[in-house]
Amino acid sequence: MDLSSKNRYLSLDIIRAFAIILMVVFHLCFNLNHFKFIDINIYNDPFWYYFRFFIVSIFLLCFGTSLYISNHNGINIKKAIKRFRLLFIASFSISGVTYFIFPNSWIYFGVLHFISFASIFGLFFVYIPLISLFFGLSIVVLWSLDIINMHWLFNILSKPLFLPVHTEDLAPLTPWFGIVLIGIFLGAKGVFTFYIKENILTKNIAILGKNSLLIYIVHQPILFGTTFLIYKYL
Repeated sequence: MDLSSKNRYLSLDIIRAFAIILMVVFHLCFNLNHFKFIDINIYNDPFWYYFRFFIVSIFLLCFGTSLYISNHNGINIKKAIKRFRLLFIASFSISGVTYFIFPNSWIYFGVLHFISFASIFGLFFVYIPLISLFFGLSIVVLWSLDIINMHWLFNILSKPLFLPVHTEDLAPLTPWFGIVLIGIFLGAKGVFTFYIKENILTKNIAILGKNSLLIYIVHQPILFGTTFLIYKYL
């Protein structure tokens, strides 16, 4: 696989675009349920749990792949710090907004918080993809067997940081860092960077994937605000 090929990103962007579309569907259903337009058990129904799990897994596998592609020929420290700063500001902006909207379930460590963390610590694995796969699979398997989890950290931090028992979005290090590590291995093997013919359709779909971070940040405020206005005035 020629990772210097211009076309390598098209397939990855299309996969990310697929995840973006599913994410918008999930959040739209969340909003409709929140304002009582529909009645679903989005917190406890296994369907919605695994639907979200599937969406986040795709995103983080793609993130791990991108981390490998961007850094396997040399890590640009300045670029990494700039990316971390952007993600940090965006993630804690989400914390502030959700604290205002959902004071009893605000987001203190959601997907974007996690990605800011993984954007730094994932760099330690880009030169060792086989070891990355081993640790990634180990984390996922041990988490699925409930041998490792992050409950202990919540128990330590919940009182001093006034963390809510329930949060609207939570992306703990287990299993999600394991998923990123697997994504790094997939990046080294070119699993998500296969050839797709470039045409008007694929290029337009890929635009969603290329702008996934921006869409992630702005789509839910727009959807939530629109749903609220419909609820209030119609």
